[in-house]
Amino acid sequence: MTIVETQNLVKRYGDLVALDHLSLEVKEGEIFGLLGPNGSGKSTSLNCILSLLSFDKGEVKIFGKTMKPDAYSIKRNIGIVMQNVAVFDELTVYENIDYFCSLYVPDKKQRKQLVDEAIDFVELGEFRKFYPKKLSGGLLRRLNIACGIAHQPKLIILDEPTVAVDPQSRNKILEGIKQLHKQGATIIYTSHYMEEVEQICTQIVIIDKGRVIASGTKEELKAMISMGEKITVETFSISSDQMTALRRLPGVITAEYADERLVIKSEKETNNLAAVLDFFKNESITFGRIYSELPTLNDVFLEITGKQLRD
Repeated sequence: MTIVETQNLVKRYGDLVALDHLSLEVKEGEIFGLLGPNGSGKSTSLNCILSLLSFDKGEVKIFGKTMKPDAYSIKRNIGIVMQNVAVFDELTVYENIDYFCSLYVPDKKQRKQLVDEAIDFVELGEFRKFYPKKLSGGLLRRLNIACGIAHQPKLIILDEPTVAVDPQSRNKILEGIKQLHKQGATIIYTSHYMEEVEQICTQIVIIDKGRVIASGTKEELKAMISMGEKITVETFSISSDQMTALRRLPGVITAEYADERLVIKSEKETNNLAAVLDFFKNESITFGRIYSELPTLNDVFLEITGKQLRD
């Protein structure tokens, strides 16, 4: 079943085209990673999907129904956790979650059970009477998530949920997202942390300038790029002539040397590491650690967009 579908979304701000015939499809049960450099259209697309922002052309369907600003029957089944923490400073942890849950669940008895479950889920039981200003950044993020998922929505939108939190809180948040997925939620996830996307997302779309430029599983995306291996060598000295010769080796795509580190990106299905070791032996170049890595999602992103994710 298709949970979210956008067809040919166009959004303009004067002469700027923020979304350029953007079409997305999120299937039931996916953790759908939406990636793109800053200014690519991620936030605009999420706001259009949620009918928080009007668009010039196209259509958005959620749960098979056309999404509109007053489509409250659809919105009851959506949970939203945006990048900026949105809680009330004058309410306790429990009162904040209860308030946001009350927007969807009017019955107090049912809501109490849901709020208690949400508190347990994000492990904030010992902080239920605390006010937000007494919580650390990681605990605030977990409170923000609890406020967005307490009513047990079928679709959860998480926009940068782990930004600026400590590693322990990040791990707890990621484990929580996996648990929500196991419980049957469909999740749309945006992040600037590629390792998170690679760890949890089952389907990934990369957008730039308001258009989809690549989509697939992480394995399918990695298969799209020319790089098959990245070799890193720690060496104190390598001459410009040696760098030129190194770049001419069969299968080498790029070779860059900086801060006593040589990074070689090479093509697939070639014996790259052996060739590099032979080159160093023949040139009598001393080196320390040398290691080889398969492409990461970050390598895919760089090759496809030509940009770092935070550009």
